[in-house]
Amino acid sequence: MIQELGYDDDVDEGLRESIEAITGAEMVDEEYDDVTDGAVIWFREDDGDLTDYLVDAMTVLEDNGPIWVLSPKSGRPGHVSHSDIEEAATTSGLHAMSTFAIAPDWSATRLGTRGRGK
Repeated sequence: MIQELGYDDDVDEGLRESIEAITGAEMVDEEYDDVTDGAVIWFREDDGDLTDYLVDAMTVLEDNGPIWVLSPKSGRPGHVSHSDIEEAATTSGLHAMSTFAIAPDWSATRLGTRGRGK
């Protein structure tokens, strides 16, 4: 089960459908309160505090499940800098592992937990 946060009318529906096809299940929303295997967070510059989104996602996340932050690409309305994503991740006890273009208007940053002693 993948939890989806930050859904709005600007999300990439093709990407959503691909995620659901790969996982074999529809994504669940912010109200879901059972254990999830991962999270997808659609986040734009004016969406508030990314740290809050990350903490919300981690409350129902299975151990070491991936969290993906999807943000508008550079030059697109709502763009979020990579440094802002890294800062929110660090504050949440996570770290940015990789960032790449995932859809015509969206970039994806995978976040992971920090290992002990690292």
